[in-house]
Amino acid sequence: MLDALERIEVAVRSALTDHMAMQDGPHWWTNPRHFRDPLRHANLLELVRTTCRRQLEKSAERDTDDLVHRSALEHYLTTYGTPELPPSWLMMETLTFGQLHTLVRNLARRSDRTAVARSVGINEVLLDSWLRTHVRVRNICAHHGRLWNVGLGVYPALPTSSRVPWLHWREEVRPEDRQRLYPVLVSLQSILTTISPHSTWAARLRALMLSHPDVPLRAMGMSQTWHEDPFWRLQ
Repeated sequence: MLDALERIEVAVRSALTDHMAMQDGPHWWTNPRHFRDPLRHANLLELVRTTCRRQLEKSAERDTDDLVHRSALEHYLTTYGTPELPPSWLMMETLTFGQLHTLVRNLARRSDRTAVARSVGINEVLLDSWLRTHVRVRNICAHHGRLWNVGLGVYPALPTSSRVPWLHWREEVRPEDRQRLYPVLVSLQSILTTISPHSTWAARLRALMLSHPDVPLRAMGMSQTWHEDPFWRLQ
């Protein structure tokens, strides 16, 4: 799960900073006109300021050893006096996955949110829903929590457009299974189809499930023949 989630997080970070910086420059994120909620934007600025301050308070990172190099953030802060805050691509590195989601959903222009969503093969509505769910799943995994039959509390919206990669057997996700893990797995693979088309994640997921035949699949909202759907592209 973390393998897929990390790929998606990096893809969204990259898409967001590339799109916005190309339009409005590397420090676009400091301008409140790009955001819907002024308070959330102010919190973002304070968050990054705190990270920068802590970086400067730490002992200087060595750059003389071939194995140790100063971080890009420290290099920026100690080399450039202005602007005070780092450019977009450095700011992104200071954010957690949850903070990244908050940043994306706070963008003022729907066209910007849509551009980020399109880069990972989905639309703006799905991006907000799926990221919210993915953040929840990521936190469970990062804290070694139980996932296979847990109630997540938030669940990915199902796509209505055929342009979004999804199951060929759309009835596979039954109404009673929509609040299980299976739709989350499908949403992860849907994005991986776009951002990492040669990924072996689906095959490794199948191998994992087959190696634990005693785990009840229904607790995850999966049928016994889930892997036969062509969506999973398994040999």
